[in-house]
Amino acid sequence: MDLNVDIFSVLDKGWALLTAGDSMAHFNTMTVSWGMMGTFWGKPAATVYVRDSRYTLEFMKDSQYFTLTMFDEDKKPDLGILGSKSGRDGNKIAETSLHAKKLEHGVGFEEAKVTLILKKIYMQRMDMNAMPKEILDQIYPNGDDHNMFIGEVVDIIRR
Repeated sequence: MDLNVDIFSVLDKGWALLTAGDSMAHFNTMTVSWGMMGTFWGKPAATVYVRDSRYTLEFMKDSQYFTLTMFDEDKKPDLGILGSKSGRDGNKIAETSLHAKKLEHGVGFEEAKVTLILKKIYMQRMDMNAMPKEILDQIYPNGDDHNMFIGEVVDIIRR
C-alpha cells in the first residue's frame, strides 16, 4: 500500500471525514482535523480522536471498521457542514453535495479523492490527568474529552 500525502497538513488544513457504522441505514460521519498516520504494532495505521459529545463516538465504539476520507479542496464547505451539525438531529449529508456509498467494510463517499479503510485495533479514552495544564486550559476548558481510536489501514481506495 502506498499513500503519498503530506501527513502534517492533510488533516490539519484539508480536513477529512471520519465515518463509522455497519450499514447505509446505520452510520454517521464527522469532520476531523486532528489525527496521525504511521506505523503501530508493525502495521500501517491511522489514529483519530473523537470527543465524548460527538454522535459518531457510539458508532466508533460499536464498529469493527471505520473510514477516513479525503476530498479535493472544493468539497471543504461540505466538510464544514458535516463538522458543525450532528447526525442526531437529522440527515446532515443531505445538506451537502456528497453521496455516501457502501464499501466492503464501512461507508465511504462517491466524491472521495482518497479513502482509508481502517480496522479498529485499539481504543482508549484519553487521560486528562496526563496532559499539560496549558493544553487542558486551551483545548478542554469545558471538558468534552477525546477518545483515541487506532485503525490498521487494510485498504486504500483512490479516485
